[in-house]
Amino acid sequence: MTIDIPNRRMKSILKQLLEAGLQAADPKEAIRKALQRKGRMLQVGTRRYDLSKFNRVMCVGAGKASGSMAQAVEQQLGEWLEGGVVVVKEGYGCRTRTIQIRQAGHPTPDKSSERAGKEILSLVHSLTRDDLLLVILSGGASSLLVAPVQPIKLADKQQTTRLLLKSGASIDEINAVRKHLSAIKGGRLAEASSATIIGLLLSDVIGNEVSTIGSGPTVADPSTYQDARRILESYDLWNQIPHAVQIHLQQGSRGNVPETPKRGSRVFRQTYHRILGDNRLAVEGLVRKAKDIGIPSLILTTSLRGEARDAGKMVGATCREIHGYGRPIPRPACLIWGGELTVTVRGAGKGGRAQEFALSAAQEIAGLPNVFVAGFGTDGTDGPTEAAGAVVDGRTVARARPYRRDPAKILLQNDSYSFFKKVGGHIVTGPTGTNVNDIYLVLAL
Repeated sequence: MTIDIPNRRMKSILKQLLEAGLQAADPKEAIRKALQRKGRMLQVGTRRYDLSKFNRVMCVGAGKASGSMAQAVEQQLGEWLEGGVVVVKEGYGCRTRTIQIRQAGHPTPDKSSERAGKEILSLVHSLTRDDLLLVILSGGASSLLVAPVQPIKLADKQQTTRLLLKSGASIDEINAVRKHLSAIKGGRLAEASSATIIGLLLSDVIGNEVSTIGSGPTVADPSTYQDARRILESYDLWNQIPHAVQIHLQQGSRGNVPETPKRGSRVFRQTYHRILGDNRLAVEGLVRKAKDIGIPSLILTTSLRGEARDAGKMVGATCREIHGYGRPIPRPACLIWGGELTVTVRGAGKGGRAQEFALSAAQEIAGLPNVFVAGFGTDGTDGPTEAAGAVVDGRTVARARPYRRDPAKILLQNDSYSFFKKVGGHIVTGPTGTNVNDIYLVLAL
């Protein structure tokens, strides 16, 4: 992990805190806790499975953390696991023994995403009621695992996805649309097979709604075609999406296309899901490290959502409260928020939610001594950049003046990445192996 700030002491403290958060949300350890095997008996939560009664035990999945999860599944199941296919983000590949790792595009699906979706659907179709299927999912699965329903083409899904990602729509809204353009999401994967299914989910969704994680390929879908159309209309996207998508959603709304499977469907009778971990694990790991270092800490929420620049202003105002009045906690202090913010893209720049958050906060804390604000994506990726996030302090705005970088103008252009690339402040980790939303924090020393 590299943190591009001049303050060496703060760089060390921040690195220790963020690494502790990542370690606490390690998906390999989460899999080891969730899958307990003694001989032929597999314990998953309250369920017990006799592996000797299944003809085949297979594993499929997708997500930025699914490579690490696949490795742990192989370790836990050993010779009982016959194989499988898991798709990860490009550059997130890892070594496995029996599970095939595929790499694909994110956040916009590509041809590799479509090939992986077809391969996994084909495997799942081949399974019978005498087989056991483990489905491992983490954040990013919706883009990485793609199977457009006819007559939708990959290009149609790509354009629709890009529009939604720029609109400021929440992840559950985006996924409600994705489910109704897919032959694999919204319970369709479970519908494709009669096998017994165990879903293992690393949540990147506020509230841990299982139907939203990875767009719920093995979970009953509460959303409808009407919901998908309403979401697109509410963000003024209906007239911008491809004609094929409009026609399909209209047909679905009229009942001419089968809905995604709903709660109570026989499709899910042999399906069990377990959430392995979420943002809370990372935040609590960070708090424990802060205590070890000797910095009092306070968790404000693990459900932070909304526009990144608005959240940055709010957190900046909190910094001023700490500086002026010692509220809600006196110095030295570490305040922590967990969750996932959104960015409504109006400019032509490059950035991400954590970087935009930090840049917005920089304006609010300008001039404050020994106050630092950071935004950090636990997957190691913030938007379409190699940065995981950024950190700012009371002198960030002043350091930007010689470069003629005005934070207010940069925010209007949604170009936070170029700001931090020039002025400094980027946090870079590379692939972290996990994905449990974001961490936003204040360090006031």
